[in-house]
Amino acid sequence: MMEKKRTDCPALPPGWKKEEVIRKSGLSAGKSDVYYYSPSGKKFRSKPQLSRYLGNSVDLGCFDFRTGKMMPGKLQKNKQRLRHDLLSLGKLFWERRLKGLRSSDITEEVLRTMDLPKGLQSVGPDSSDDTLLSAIASALHMSSAPITGQTSVAAEKNPAIWLNTSQPLCKAFAVTDEHIREQELKVYQARRSLEDALMADGLARAAENTRELLQGKTA
Repeated sequence: MMEKKRTDCPALPPGWKKEEVIRKSGLSAGKSDVYYYSPSGKKFRSKPQLSRYLGNSVDLGCFDFRTGKMMPGKLQKNKQRLRHDLLSLGKLFWERRLKGLRSSDITEEVLRTMDLPKGLQSVGPDSSDDTLLSAIASALHMSSAPITGQTSVAAEKNPAIWLNTSQPLCKAFAVTDEHIREQELKVYQARRSLEDALMADGLARAAENTRELLQGKTA
């Protein structure tokens, strides 16, 4: 035997009904199945089937098929999971997309590449500075753990066996207070240059607006 309960479904357009069929006997006693009926009496057994029928008329992104209610928290959780999946994919491929690119100034002149500290030395067959910088940037991008390099000396002899994949392909290194002070100075200088550029741009825009205003009055 089965007990059927059909009720209105406010989450769907007027006239839609939700039906819950509760099994009264057998091994599945107590379990229930949920169906939806359109105003014309068409029966829907799943959310994908319902979505295809309604199309863009109703956003079912946070619609819970079993309860018949809109659950914003469920949509947020799905968005967070999707964002996490996309971020994971981005971590895998962002470095390859940027490979070979060089930054340029407004005159399209290629800027000087970054000079790495002499204490950073590559581990592996490709020991160019570009590869080393790419490896360190990837490690910083993909992990919040400290970046120490390959602490095992054996990794230099046989990277295929002793390599720590969570660390960049470089020998072990340490960041000193002097390194930090040098970096702070570079950041300070870069910010000052940016402030000067923004100020010059603002003054140029103000002068242009004043010139246009005066021209409009004389006309």
